[in-house]
Amino acid sequence: MTLILASRPNVYTGSPLNRAAERRDDEAWVETARLAPDTLIAPIWRARSLLRGMDDGRPEAVFLTGESAASLHMQGGPWAFLGLQDGTPLFTIDLSAAEDPLPLLPEGLGTFVDLRATAGLLPGPEASILAHARGLMHWRSRHLFCGVCGAPTAAKSAGNVVHCTACDTQHFPRTDPAVIMLVHAGDRALLGHSRRFPNTTMYSTLAGFVEPGESLEEAVAREVFEEAGVRTGRVHYHSSQPWPFPASIMLGFYAEALTEEITIDPEELADARWFSRADMRAHRELGFSLPRADSIARRLIEDWIAAG
Repeated sequence: MTLILASRPNVYTGSPLNRAAERRDDEAWVETARLAPDTLIAPIWRARSLLRGMDDGRPEAVFLTGESAASLHMQGGPWAFLGLQDGTPLFTIDLSAAEDPLPLLPEGLGTFVDLRATAGLLPGPEASILAHARGLMHWRSRHLFCGVCGAPTAAKSAGNVVHCTACDTQHFPRTDPAVIMLVHAGDRALLGHSRRFPNTTMYSTLAGFVEPGESLEEAVAREVFEEAGVRTGRVHYHSSQPWPFPASIMLGFYAEALTEEITIDPEELADARWFSRADMRAHRELGFSLPRADSIARRLIEDWIAAG
């Protein structure tokens, strides 16, 4: 198997932040930093981030200063310390309790947008910070109560941990590992179409969550066989991508096919086919589409095409 290296960083990687975990439990420092006028804040509203420039096709993140965001802390929503950007503290705050968050902000700053709508055009460091904020606030919104005894939880460690107010169990942010793989045989690669895809013509790499007690390589083999009936042999790692929609880390691989007959699981796939590199290069002319530009699936496909 030819080793195919990642051609460039994936979207949502390359964070410029020093997460400064050693500061999280210094409550005096955190409180001073949170209220400082030059602190930066990435607001979240119902899993959306504050952006401007969408209409021009040049999206960019909008970070509030501590001074402009002073009134937001009175809303009582979850907040967390994300890290230091060139020494400046950067926090996130969740405004989801507000029916309309814009009146809470200085006028004309931007609007709240799903990160996926930026189609990978957001500058890399900004995309990484906003993905971090989105993922952490999603986790906080799903851990208001203890999974052990059901009592309310309270935030600790500057919003990066919650603990149970009754049994004192600590809960940490969860990221679900998922393998995503391009299966190939010679000059052809296996792509599938799921009924869950919003794009009815899209064919993409196969993917699935890692199960308990399973290695990544075992997960690759199991998922490919379950979804498409194809047996795989050697695999090699390509790259990873945080995917906070809502809380996954995508682990990208190439897998060598040992068999080529396809038997799809109709619960998982509507169709699966072998495509040549020429097919993929001409996908528009042939009437099908490839995954979105900001996805690791697209990166796996593009790097495989370039290696041929």
